[in-house]
Amino acid sequence: MNRTKDNLQSLGHKSEIPETYAPQVLECFENQHPERDYWVQFNCPEFTSLCPITGQPDFAEIKILYIPDRRMVESKSLKLYLFSFRNHGDFHEDCVNIIMDDLIKLMAPRYIEVIGLFVPRGGISIYPYANYGRPGTKYEAMAEERLKEYRFHK
Repeated sequence: MNRTKDNLQSLGHKSEIPETYAPQVLECFENQHPERDYWVQFNCPEFTSLCPITGQPDFAEIKILYIPDRRMVESKSLKLYLFSFRNHGDFHEDCVNIIMDDLIKLMAPRYIEVIGLFVPRGGISIYPYANYGRPGTKYEAMAEERLKEYRFHK
């Protein structure tokens, strides 16, 4: 999965959307500015997954914010990966944590957070938030602070 920009498989090619959960489609490339802390944010306003109990579709906007280290996720592969959840049955909280875990495994970022803004079903909105800061660094403390202070206002 660790590829340079020259070896990316999805970018610039016609791609089939996976029919099942597909973390193997994720690709990364080398960060050109690893000496600097900076934010990267992705918004996926058309995320869908399936309720694991009823099989009904759940709709959400997924927000991913991270501070890269040596590797960065390639955006087309991220899009294909997120689309792979459309036939995947998991609770909202699980989807957010799975996405975060897969991105940590792919990139080993300094810091990452994933937010799911799920459309209300049955009159209740669910907005799960998960974050991670690299253990033993200032990012671990940052994750603890951001989690304590997290307040979502739509």
